[in-house]
Amino acid sequence: MSNNGRPLSPHLSIYRWPITMTTSILHRATGVALSIGFIVLAAWLFGVAMGAELYAAFLSYMNSIIGRALLIGWSFAFFFHLSNGVRHLVWDSGRGFEKSTANASAWFVLILAVILTALFWWIRL
Repeated sequence: MSNNGRPLSPHLSIYRWPITMTTSILHRATGVALSIGFIVLAAWLFGVAMGAELYAAFLSYMNSIIGRALLIGWSFAFFFHLSNGVRHLVWDSGRGFEKSTANASAWFVLILAVILTALFWWIRL
């Protein structure tokens, strides 16, 4: 049996992930990121409770480039998870399962999350 050098099944080089699959994976990943963010929130509250020195050290780390990147990432995770959660609530009503509607709503959720994150940080600064 000759396969003429071709893969036996669709290969990663020719397979394109549907946007709905990407948003499903991203929804799970943002849920995990938000869980880690709650640990950082608890550390912030711990720093507040332990006194000014520990709180100042925590704030100096969160005001660094790495800290700001983490905060921006967590805010994107929040807005994406929230928007996609609303999308899932619409799906729970039995609407939006057509392929074109599901694809359009997936793109809308991604774009909305980026816009809300940018607005949040623009207003905050």
